[in-house]
Amino acid sequence: MATLSPRKTLTNSPSSSGRPPQAVKVSRRTSSGRFVSLSRDDDLDMSGDYSGQTDYINYTVLMPPTPDNQPGGGTGTDSKSDGTATTRFGSEARGLIRRVGDSDPNGGGGDGDAAKDRRMSVMKSSNNKSMLLRSQTSDFDHNRWLFETKGRYGIGNAYWQDGEQDQGYVSEGMSMADFMDNPWRPLTRKVKVPPAILSPYRLLVFIRMVVLAFFLAWRIRNPNPDAVWLWGMSIVCEVWFAFSWLLDILPKLNPINRATDLAALREKFDKPTPTNPSGRSDLPGVDVFVSTADPEKEPPLVTANTILSILAVDYPVEKLSCYISDDGGAILSFEAMAEAVRFAEVWVPFCRKHNIEPRNPDSYFNIKTDPTKNKKRRDFVKDRRWIKREYDEFKVRINGLPEGIKKRSDMYNSREEAKEKKLARDKNGGETPAEPVKVTKATWMADGTHWPGTWLNATADHSKGDHAGILQVMTKVPENDPVMGGPDENKLDFTGIDIRIPMFAYVSREKRPGYDHNKKAGAMNAMVRASAVLSNGPFILNLDCDHYFYNCQAIREGMCFMMDRGGDRICYIQFPQRFEGIDPSDRYANHNTVFFDGNMRALDGLQGPVYVGTGCMFRRYALYGFNPPRANEYTGMFGQVKSAARTNYQPQSEEDDSDSHPLTDHPDLDLPKKFGSSTIFTDSIPVAEFQGRPLADHVSVKNGRPPGTLLMPRPPLDAQTVAEAVAVISCWYEDKTEWGERIGWIYGSVTEDVVTGYRMHNRGWRSVYCITKRDAFRGTAPINLTDRLHQVLRWATGSVEIFFSKNNAFLGSKRLKFLQRVAYLNVGIYPFTSLFLVVYCFLPALSLFSGHFIVQGLNVAFLSYLLIITVCLCLLSLLEVKWSGIALEEWWRNEQFWVIGGTSAHLAAVIQGLLKVVAGIEISFTLTSKSAGDDEDDIYADLYLVKWTSLFIMPLTIIIVNIIAVVIGFSRTVYSVIPQWSKLFGGLFFSFWVLAHMYPFAKGLMGRRGRLPTIVYVWSGLLSITVSLLWISVSPPDSASDGSN
Repeated sequence: MATLSPRKTLTNSPSSSGRPPQAVKVSRRTSSGRFVSLSRDDDLDMSGDYSGQTDYINYTVLMPPTPDNQPGGGTGTDSKSDGTATTRFGSEARGLIRRVGDSDPNGGGGDGDAAKDRRMSVMKSSNNKSMLLRSQTSDFDHNRWLFETKGRYGIGNAYWQDGEQDQGYVSEGMSMADFMDNPWRPLTRKVKVPPAILSPYRLLVFIRMVVLAFFLAWRIRNPNPDAVWLWGMSIVCEVWFAFSWLLDILPKLNPINRATDLAALREKFDKPTPTNPSGRSDLPGVDVFVSTADPEKEPPLVTANTILSILAVDYPVEKLSCYISDDGGAILSFEAMAEAVRFAEVWVPFCRKHNIEPRNPDSYFNIKTDPTKNKKRRDFVKDRRWIKREYDEFKVRINGLPEGIKKRSDMYNSREEAKEKKLARDKNGGETPAEPVKVTKATWMADGTHWPGTWLNATADHSKGDHAGILQVMTKVPENDPVMGGPDENKLDFTGIDIRIPMFAYVSREKRPGYDHNKKAGAMNAMVRASAVLSNGPFILNLDCDHYFYNCQAIREGMCFMMDRGGDRICYIQFPQRFEGIDPSDRYANHNTVFFDGNMRALDGLQGPVYVGTGCMFRRYALYGFNPPRANEYTGMFGQVKSAARTNYQPQSEEDDSDSHPLTDHPDLDLPKKFGSSTIFTDSIPVAEFQGRPLADHVSVKNGRPPGTLLMPRPPLDAQTVAEAVAVISCWYEDKTEWGERIGWIYGSVTEDVVTGYRMHNRGWRSVYCITKRDAFRGTAPINLTDRLHQVLRWATGSVEIFFSKNNAFLGSKRLKFLQRVAYLNVGIYPFTSLFLVVYCFLPALSLFSGHFIVQGLNVAFLSYLLIITVCLCLLSLLEVKWSGIALEEWWRNEQFWVIGGTSAHLAAVIQGLLKVVAGIEISFTLTSKSAGDDEDDIYADLYLVKWTSLFIMPLTIIIVNIIAVVIGFSRTVYSVIPQWSKLFGGLFFSFWVLAHMYPFAKGLMGRRGRLPTIVYVWSGLLSITVSLLWISVSPPDSASDGSN
C-alpha cells in the first residue's frame, strides 16, 4: 500500500524529474483517514515565486517494490516487453501520478524519469480557501480531496463507478451488482447464553456439589442416638436426592439458543438461479403424519382443524403431503376428513390470499385481537365474513356426522332386511318363515357400500382389533406449477392466488387377532411405509391430532437446520410443545415450561433434545436405522477423549458376506437389512437419502446434492402404486423384518418416542431444538387432576421400562456423549425417586409423633449447611429462570407437581414396572382425552371435575398424616413440662414444606370453589383434635425424660 507522507520541499525548477525523492518523513494516519506529519521539516522555504496565493506543496508517494514497480525499471514501453507491467495493477499504479487543480503540466513530471519519483503535485486554489489548504497541524484532508475532485478508487466490490474506461479498466457492461455476487450464507446460527449468566450458574452448581458432599459427610458422622431409625431413613433419602439432583443438573451446564434465517432459505431454494431459471422450489419434500385412535376421546372436529392447518402451511404445495392414521378404523373419522378436504378448497386459498395466522379455523375465529390488523386488501372483511359462515356450516356437518351415519346405516340395514325377508318368503312359497330373518347390522358409506373398517355394531372382520387395511388418497397429487384462481360469484375472489392443496391420504392399517400391533409405534411405522410408496418425502413431521400449526412457517424453520452446513448429521428437529385451554394459574404445571424451555434447551447444547412424541421433524433415512455420514466416539471416564468414528454410510445388502464387514462394538451400529418384501419401498430408500442432503453450494458443505436436482415434478399415482401402499400396511408385512427393533419407531415401551430418539443418538446422530419466535405448534393438555396424573403415569411407566431394558443408557455406545448419557440415565431413573420421596414426606410426621428429629439438635453446623444449600438452590433457580426465560411461578408450580406426581403416579409406575419385569404382567394405559368438559360456559370446567382414582390414595394419606402430626406435635410441646421447641419447629418446618407442595392436589380435591361442604372442614378438625388427644392420653409427656433432655 502506498504511504502518503506530507513533505515540504524547496523546488525552483518546474519539473522535479531527474533527481531522487527526499527522505521519507514519519507520519501516522488519523481516525478520519488523514495523514499527519510527525517530523519537522527544516528545508521549508516560502520565499520567491512560491510565496503568496500560488503556493505549491509537493507530496511524494513512495510505492513499495512490486512486480510492476521496480526501482530500476524502465519506461512504460520497456516494461511492457517483460510482461510484468501489463496487468491492471500496473496501469492503476501509473494512474496514481496525476495533478489536481490548476497545476503546471510539468509539475508532475512529463518525461519517463518522473515515474521513478512517483511524485504527485497539488496546487492551492485561487481563493486561498482550497480544500488542499493545510491546517495548523500540517494535515492533508484526503477524504475531502477525493470528494471534491471526484477522485476514483478503482474497481471492485467495495466501490464501483461507471465510466472507468478512462482509467484503463474495461467494464464490458458490468455493474456493482456483478461484484456483489451473493456469498454463501448460513441458514442458522447459535446464540450462546451470556457468560454473565452462565458462569455464575456453573459456579453455583460446583459450590452446591461441594457443600452437599460435606453436608452428607457431616450427617453420616453425626447420628441421632435417640432415633437412629429416623436418622437412617433420612440419610438414605438425602443421599438419593443428591444423586438425583446431579443427574438433573449436570446436563444443564451448556444451554444454547438458536436462530434461523428464513430469508436466506427462500433466496437459496425458491429464487431463480442459473441452475433453476424457472424459480421453482428446490426444497425437499415433507410428509406430515397425524395420528388418532378413538373419535370419542379425540373429537373429529379437533382432528379436522389440525388437518386444515397442515394443508394451509406455507411450504411448496407440490412438496407437501399429509397422512392421517386412524388406528380405530372409524367411519366417523373417515367422513370427517372428507369434509375437511372439501372445506380446505376454500380455506387454504383464503389463508394464502390474506396471510392468515393461525391457520387452524377454530383458533383463528376465536382470537381476541382485531382480525383486520395488518390486513391490506379491501375485500378482507367481506371474505372473512363469508369464510366464517362456511366454517360454521362445516362444524354443523361434522357434529352431525354421528347421527347421520347412524340414520344412513339404519336405512340401508332396513332395506337389506326387507330384501332378505322377501327372498325368504319367495323361498317359502310366499309365506313368512317361522324363524326370524337375521341380518347383520352393517355400517354403510355414503355410496351405499359397506365400510371396510370398524362398524358401529362390531362384528367379525369389522371391529377395532379386526378389520381390513384402508388407504384412501382424498386429494390428487398437485401439479408442479401454480394453478391460479379467478373470480367466482358463489365463492371468494381468488384471482392471482394459488388454489392447489397438498396431497392428503387417510390410512388405517390392517388389524387381525393374533398379531401384536404395537399401539401407536406400529401405526406410525405403517404410515412410514405407505408414505414411502406414495410420496417418499425425505423428511417426516409427526403431530398428535390436537397439535396444529400455529406458525405456518414452522416447516421452513426446521428445514433451515436440515439444509444448513452439517445438516446431514441431524436426525430430527424437535419443536417445543405449547398448550391452549390451560387455567391461568396452571395449577398442575401443564405448560411444563421448566422441561421444554429449560431441560430441552440445555440438551441442545450437548447431542440434542430427546424426542417427545409430537412436533418433531425426522430425517426419513435416520428413521430407517442407518448411521450418520460422520460421527464421533467419546472414550475415557467422562467421555473427554473425542475421535472420529468409522461409519458405514452405504446400506449393506442381504447378499453381502457378514465376514467381510468389520464387527461393531454395539448392536445399534449394525446396518439394517430386513425392510420387508416390497421392492418399491426398498428402492425408495436411496432416493430419500439423496433428496434429504443439504445443497452443495459451498466447499464447506459435506455430503451435499447439486442445486436443481429436486425440480422434477412428482409422477402421478397409479393403481399399482396405491395397491402396493395398501400391501405395506398389512398386519403380516413386518413378520421376519427389523421393523420396531432397528427400523422406524421402536417397540417394547409405552414411551416409544423416547426410545426411538435414544436409538438415533446412540448411533451418533444429532438432534436440534427449534424454538421459534411465534410458537410453531399448539395443542391441548388435560387440566383435570385425574387425567393429568394418568398422563404422568404413562410417561413414568415408560421410563421404568427403559431402565429395565437394553435401552438403558448404561449400555449405550461410545457415540453417546457423556452428559447426554447422563440425561438418558435420568430419564430411566427419575421414577424411582418416588420411593424415597414418599418416605421423606412421612418423616416430618414421624418426627412430630415421636418427639425426635432427624438430627440430635438444631445446632449451628446443621443450620449453616441447610442455609447454604437452600440459598444455592434459590440462586440456581433464579439463574435458570434467567437463561431459560420461564417465570418464577412456573418454576414453583413445577416443584409442587413434582412432589404430587412423585408420590402418586411415579410410585405406581415403579410398582407396575416391577410387576412387568418380575411377573410379566403387561402394562396398559388410558388414552388422554382431548375433549372439553360438559359446561360450555366455563372453558375450565374440567379443572373442577373430581374423578376418583387409586392414584389419590398416597398423596391424600400424606396430607392427612402431616396435618394430624402438626396438631399432635404442637399439643405435646404445649402440655410438656419442659417444652422442646427446637424439635417442634424442625418438624413443623418440614411438615409445612410437604403441605405447601401438596396444596394444588388438595385444591383439586375440593372441586369448584365454594362447592366443598363445610362438614368436611368440621370432620377434619374433629378428627385431628380427637387423634391428638388420644395420642397424648396413650403416651403422655414424661417430665423426667423431658428434664433430662
